[in-house]
Amino acid sequence: MRWFGFGFNAFGQIFNHENSSKEERSDPVKYVKVSSPKELTTNTDCCLKPVVQIKASWSRRVSLHLSGNSCVSLAGFGAVLSNDSCVKNSRGCSDAFISESYLTLTFPDRVESWDLQREGEKTPAWSMDTKSPSETSEPLTLPLVPGGYIAMKPPFYHTLSPHLKAKSLSLSAEHAILLTASGAVYTWGLGSHGQLGHGCLTSEEEPRAVEALWGMPMSSIASGGWHSVCISDGGDLYVWGWNESGQLGLPSQGLRKTQLQKMSHQAESGALCQVANPPSAEDLQEEEKHDEVFISIQAFPALLDVTPSCEIRKVSCGCRHTAAVTTNGDLYTWGWGDYGQLGLQHLVSVDEPQHVEFFREQHMHVTDVVCGEWNTFAAVVKEEEGACT
Repeated sequence: MRWFGFGFNAFGQIFNHENSSKEERSDPVKYVKVSSPKELTTNTDCCLKPVVQIKASWSRRVSLHLSGNSCVSLAGFGAVLSNDSCVKNSRGCSDAFISESYLTLTFPDRVESWDLQREGEKTPAWSMDTKSPSETSEPLTLPLVPGGYIAMKPPFYHTLSPHLKAKSLSLSAEHAILLTASGAVYTWGLGSHGQLGHGCLTSEEEPRAVEALWGMPMSSIASGGWHSVCISDGGDLYVWGWNESGQLGLPSQGLRKTQLQKMSHQAESGALCQVANPPSAEDLQEEEKHDEVFISIQAFPALLDVTPSCEIRKVSCGCRHTAAVTTNGDLYTWGWGDYGQLGLQHLVSVDEPQHVEFFREQHMHVTDVVCGEWNTFAAVVKEEEGACT
């Protein structure tokens, strides 16, 4: 399995400046904004092992290597080496979670949280002993821990009802989504942008079931900066929350206004002279008045038809963009694209799912996708390895 990245690269989360081409070095924008998928490379001994998982924050990427004596490697802000920097305290870990301040590692018998702002630390900022896998019916995975969830500043526990029987938890900066073993979805936290999916803009202090999804078992959840998504057992994708940048895949007035302003400026400057009858500013304003209904906030789950030909298998959310993998190995992205995080080989935002042609052209099947806040990482295999399911 190979991993590719695209989007925000100011801290070398995707590739380092030393490894960039002459063209990229001559144009800083191409170094910071990677609009075409670029394969991740590693040179350290630790990273000779295959990358199984990737987690990303705004300025960092952590890669989990699970072959043999497992470990993690760090890229981006704070990485010491010219390529991925192996974390020496990570040997034997089974999962990792990265934020702007902490790297949290889970081991068979403990959980450790390391302060990334303190170089040379020999002990974790916080740790907790846990039961071994043989002592519990379910393996420990982050960010869930027995009896609650991890909050990084400072670590504390908030006990959730045992009736929830949590399967997975997705955290954004200001809201949380929980998927239960039965496929029900619960949300809580800030609700000012409709990201909780309860049909209103109020916040919730305790987990509350998303009633619009009741009776439809979900298999996967994800949260962005101010939006949320989930996949049903049948492979349907549901979205809700803020749509300012088209991150829900629904018509966005903000994007349309930006596009109209650019077209109007080009028309005034004569950039559209190659067109027989370029639209005037008045024509563009009139088009906007009669255009479709826009959605700024979707306060309850809406079904998004990404592609009629196949189901959705994986989904991930960035700050204001979304990426989904279909059952036939295609990657679709939509939302904010100013840093190339959509992988569409341009820096334009879009408010409807777009097929990332790069992987199909390279005869690759996408098997997984992970979004950082302003970038995206995709795992791929060759076509003969990625048979449709």
